[in-house]
Amino acid sequence: MTEAQSPQRPRQSTVAEHLSGSTDSWHSTLSASGPFNPEKGRYHMYIGLFCPFAHRANLVRHLKGLQDAIPISIVRAYPKGDENGWPGWRFPKDDNEYPGATTDRLFGSEYLHQVYFRADPEYKGRYTVPALWDTKTNTMVNNESTDLLRNLQNAFDDVLIEEGKSREASLHFYPEHLRSKIDSICEWMQTHLNTGVYKAGFAPDQETYDKNVVPVFAALNKLEKIVKEHGGPFALGAELTEVDIRLYPTLIRFDTVYVQHFKCNLGTIRHDYPVLNNYMRGLYWGENEIVLSDGSRRRITAFGPTTVDFKHIKENYTKSHYDVNPKAITPRGPWPDVEKGFERLWSKLVVGGIDMPEVVELERQLPN
Repeated sequence: MTEAQSPQRPRQSTVAEHLSGSTDSWHSTLSASGPFNPEKGRYHMYIGLFCPFAHRANLVRHLKGLQDAIPISIVRAYPKGDENGWPGWRFPKDDNEYPGATTDRLFGSEYLHQVYFRADPEYKGRYTVPALWDTKTNTMVNNESTDLLRNLQNAFDDVLIEEGKSREASLHFYPEHLRSKIDSICEWMQTHLNTGVYKAGFAPDQETYDKNVVPVFAALNKLEKIVKEHGGPFALGAELTEVDIRLYPTLIRFDTVYVQHFKCNLGTIRHDYPVLNNYMRGLYWGENEIVLSDGSRRRITAFGPTTVDFKHIKENYTKSHYDVNPKAITPRGPWPDVEKGFERLWSKLVVGGIDMPEVVELERQLPN
């Protein structure tokens, strides 16, 4: 949703299909069976701290302890490019130019599109983040966040065990006994909430906006009840799952940018969704612990400032979407970015939500 479109040019496939998976994007996986074997330092990931979809992959990278195994480069939050998205995301000239962003630590590129063209000089798709590069075969492996979220959960487990990180190796977010529930929730959450905020925010007219803003809050209403029903601290109870990794990046951006910038203002997380607000605060401030398969506990800090940069988030949206915010003014609020305090007794929390009739009716139609 925060990617740039390359200029249209004649298409010639110059990357082997078995490596790229597609002429317009890459969907290969890391696997011991090859050709992309999991090896420490072999791969490099490109992300933007503003992008909720790149946030997913970076969360898994941190939770699994893969920071040394997979180094990263971070593009600037803006400028995105002209009205056609050209030339796309840019790297800072040095690591001090835009705090939090980095130079292209692999190639020293000025723009992300130059990395894409290394894999395919005739590429005419979108320059998306996240993107995973293989330094051994000198090509792109994958540039789809959902693929990377799933693949990075277990691809490096043998490497982690060899490094003495058995706890990280045992941490997975798609447990077999919860898969049907995870799949069901993530399907409508992706459609109505994760991408729903963009459908509302980029609506070309009033009718389209009115239609698209309702599902956003129907999903939030449903999730408010789901988290309460399972008693926290995670969306489905005691186990951290893909639902959390998909939900959190949207929640953390909601009051900050989606309420004002994308006009998703039927309510806010901090005022109208006490359960989701408590859930988000617990993750952000590291108040929760993961119970590992060996019975030990590990406090999680990856969800907080480790992977969240509100300057990048605010300035990306407000200074990149010229049709939405033509003067590129970035609001100072809300303050604070994330409220402090965490209620450990989930029984004390009262379910909130938006009672607009259209929202409530659509919420009733969403499966658990």
